[in-house]
Amino acid sequence: MVQKRDYLRESPSQTAGPYVHIGCTPNFTGIDAYGGDLGQVMKTGPVQGQEIIVKGAVYDGTGTPLRDAMIEIWQPDAAGLFASANETRGDADPNFTGWGRSSGDMDTGEFVFDTVKPGAVPFPDGRMQAPHITVWIVARGINIGLHTRIYFADEAEANASDPILTRIEHQNRIPTLLATEISAGVYRFDIHLQGPQETIFFDM
Repeated sequence: MVQKRDYLRESPSQTAGPYVHIGCTPNFTGIDAYGGDLGQVMKTGPVQGQEIIVKGAVYDGTGTPLRDAMIEIWQPDAAGLFASANETRGDADPNFTGWGRSSGDMDTGEFVFDTVKPGAVPFPDGRMQAPHITVWIVARGINIGLHTRIYFADEAEANASDPILTRIEHQNRIPTLLATEISAGVYRFDIHLQGPQETIFFDM
């Protein structure tokens, strides 16, 4: 039987609320479940490529870190291959999930991902994109999750020809998408929701 088009209506969006951590990262809140929070571990064994740590915080318009934000990332492995059934270019690193989830520290708001530096992936038209990580941000007060990307400041040549970065109208804002290496293998990427350093967000 064919259902009427208006049978299933889109539900209204609403803020993630104060309970997002209980539902998505229960162990972080002190609830022992699943043997660990989903997305906490991205490397399940020896991985290929450069192992890195990405850390940062989400700041509001006053420069205050959000202490209840939750960040999710999705990325290819070091060879630019995704851990997905839709990946047709080759076999992705079997010891790398490509997906991670991190709650901001309740005191500092800092999130941390123990991951690998991603390889380049092709744009739909065949041009290669600079190494990057896709980011999703939710927190109390954010009605619809925000999407952005993490590029790497030390990939200047690849960034200069990236199909996404080169089409951004205000090129002076590109640094808001760049993670900088603060020590060997450790990158810092802060997300600003408002203000002069507001991060570029993407309509996904």
